[in-house]
Amino acid sequence: MIRRWWRAYRGLRLGTRLALGLGVLSLAVFAVVGTVLTAYMRDYLERQLADQMKLVQVVQSKDAAAHGTVRRKPYYGWYTAVYDVSDGSADLRTPAEVPADSRAFTALARTMARSGEDLTRTVRIGGHGPYLLRACEVEPGVVLVSAAPMGDVEDTVEQLITVQVVAFGLALLALVVFGRRMLRRGLKPLSDMASTAHGIASHDLTESAARLPLRVDGRDGGQEVAELRTAFNTMLEHIDDSLAVRAEAEQRLRRFVADASHELRTPLMSVRGYADLFQYAAANAPGERERHLARLRAEAARMGVLLDDLLLLARLDAAEVEAPLRWEDADLTELVRQAGDAFRAGHPEHPLTVTPGPAAVRLRLDPQRIRQVLDNLLTNAAVHTPPGTKVAVAVSVTADAARVTVADTGPGIPAADRERIFDRFYRVDRARSRDRGGSGLGLAVAGSLVRAHGGTIDLGDEPGTTVFTVTLPAAAAR
Repeated sequence: MIRRWWRAYRGLRLGTRLALGLGVLSLAVFAVVGTVLTAYMRDYLERQLADQMKLVQVVQSKDAAAHGTVRRKPYYGWYTAVYDVSDGSADLRTPAEVPADSRAFTALARTMARSGEDLTRTVRIGGHGPYLLRACEVEPGVVLVSAAPMGDVEDTVEQLITVQVVAFGLALLALVVFGRRMLRRGLKPLSDMASTAHGIASHDLTESAARLPLRVDGRDGGQEVAELRTAFNTMLEHIDDSLAVRAEAEQRLRRFVADASHELRTPLMSVRGYADLFQYAAANAPGERERHLARLRAEAARMGVLLDDLLLLARLDAAEVEAPLRWEDADLTELVRQAGDAFRAGHPEHPLTVTPGPAAVRLRLDPQRIRQVLDNLLTNAAVHTPPGTKVAVAVSVTADAARVTVADTGPGIPAADRERIFDRFYRVDRARSRDRGGSGLGLAVAGSLVRAHGGTIDLGDEPGTTVFTVTLPAAAAR
């Protein structure tokens, strides 16, 4: 039964449980207060009655000393008896006003003789109810015992208890009812948070641009609820940010998969076409066959470069324990000179100016990958600018970093494309052919390699020019 009640209690709402708990606590407080108040009132009335009996016994003692017994009639319902006590026995003098059962009077008289001081005792006399007995010494060997009914005291105490029960019951009912309302109002912010949480649970978080427009508002509830509300909204903001990042990552992944499939499909179609051509035209002239084979080798090489770049990006993104970098001490200035010489040989139509800066810039890096970064940036300048466009490379060193800038005086990059310039397979000019425009992985590979070295790559915002700045830490360590 207790377990059933406990389970039912735990199934109630928090406001109801708090109201019931407040009611039980109030009931306990009321019980303690009522008990103490009733006990105090009973004791007070008994002391008042005892004091009254003491005054009465002063007169009765004189009467008993003068006449041997009390001749003055006591108050209505009172009893008076005079006892001769000696050697532990008590003999009642007559006439006396005593009830039929006077054993309590006799016992108190014997006790009085042994104690030698006034005694007060509450007894219940059969057929008459509770009485307050008081014994005092009239003279040596003579004891006066008086009894006063306590019916008025009992009635007063019962009335007090009735008033307390009614008053405390009404107070308890009002406390539970109004307390429940106040608790409901105070807990309303928590209910709002619960409603917000249910709204979030019903929100479709699988959407690509899923956001949580729900927030908890209000100022009620006090400081604790305000702190909880702030924490709740902060959590929602964090979830929003996480969903936005996830949505963006999913969009980039879908775009990446689509672009990769598109990029690989073109050389695969070429390889399939030339393979079919060999199948159905095996008797072609040797010169034509060699031209077809060269085209097949070119498409295969193009797919190989594309797959190598994708594999490199995947390994850099995965942050593998064995990173695809071979660290060693190398001269950055020498790498810039080598990249410049290769660019002049491959792109003589673009005048190149190299400003090497310091004689030697020794850094801890992977020279092959940094050379790949430089080649990609220079190739990007040659591919996306018309012949005759000037290209410049410069090296500078500060106390904590080394910088390489690659600039050209071409048409520049539109502002709308700057944010996505380092995205994979992204081209500023979508109409440009792949033979001339590349696969769109060059800048993405360059950015990933520079970040793997602990550096940064930035695109300048000078109008009419394109300036890439590669920053490498001066104390790069593996």
